[in-house]
This record gives sequence, C-alpha cells and structure tokens, in this order.
Amino acid sequence: MKTKLHFICITLIFSAILFNGCSEKEKETAEVKKILHGGYESQVKWGEHLVMIGGCNDCHTPKKMSPKGPVPDMELTMSGHPAALPPPEVDRAEMEKNGLVVTRELTSWIGPWGISFASNLTPDQTGIGNWQESSFIIALREGKYKGMPSGRSLLPPMPWEMYKNMTDDEIKAIFAYLKSLKPINNLVPQPVAPVSPPPGN
Repeated sequence: MKTKLHFICITLIFSAILFNGCSEKEKETAEVKKILHGGYESQVKWGEHLVMIGGCNDCHTPKKMSPKGPVPDMELTMSGHPAALPPPEVDRAEMEKNGLVVTRELTSWIGPWGISFASNLTPDQTGIGNWQESSFIIALREGKYKGMPSGRSLLPPMPWEMYKNMTDDEIKAIFAYLKSLKPINNLVPQPVAPVSPPPGN
C-alpha cells in the first residue's frame, strides 16, 4: 500500500513538472511569435495594424456619409473605387494647367497625371485574388501596377515611394492581412490619361 501511494505521488509530481514545462514552452512560443510579428500574436494582426496606421483605408475603402462627414465604409474594406461611381466633374484642362488635384470621395483622383482610381485590394479575382506575395512586394518596392516588373508605374496619390522603405516582413504582413479580408467583386476602372500632353512633349 505504501509503495502504491509512493508511486502515485511521484506520478503526480512528474505530471505537474511536465505540465508546467509545456505551459512555459507555450508561453515562450507565443512570445517568439510576437517578436516575429511586430509585437502582435499573428502575421495577419500585424498586417492589420500596419494597414491602419499606413492610412490605406483613406483611399482604398469607399466612404459613407456620417454626422461627422465621410468615413470609411468598413463593409467595403479595401475594395477600391466603386466601379459605377463616376469621377468628379471638373474642368480637367484648367486643373492640369494649374497643377491642381481634386477628389470627391477619396477613391478617385484627378490631377496633372490624368485620373487615377484606388485599386481593389481584397482577395477577389477583381482585386488581388490571383496575386503572389512576390508581386505585392514588387508593387510596393518598385511602384509597378499589379506587381509586374514590366507594368506601368503606380499613379498618385499612391505613396509607394514611402512604402518601399518598409521591411520585407512588414510588406508580407500587410499582404497576409489583405488576403484574409472578405473578397469583394469590384472591377475598378482603368486610369484615364491627361487631356493635355505633359510639358515638354
């Protein structure tokens, strides 16, 4: 009986040590993950944080009217310029001549470069559904449309010249977050060329 009780005690002590070791190991793993993901528990959460502080919703999320004015419509998060919404009606030639820039809803922009429309960055096929991580890195590092090395340059107001300074891990985290979003079918219009040729042409 004494031997049996002794065996049970040893088993309980060993189990407690083993459980505590597993618990410590899990804590260590969670801490390592946080270090790897900018202090966040996952790559997606880190990417969400970077998108929020990077102001990506300012252009890529359509707006809705609120008592405080236009605010991002988070039901349409990162879906870009609504396909059916026309750009503001302005005298483009006059604007281009004076170097002015105008927007109505912050998803389309008119300036000396012509008209640009904020892209759909959701994982739908009309957005980045077919993109690879490597394409996204090229888009932000080199300012290339759809991340194609031979593609056209991204147009203002996309500040890729600033975003290119992000680390690879930051860009990958943003891509992981965008890929986690609800896919929204929205085929954004192609850019429109300026009405006047640029100076010197």
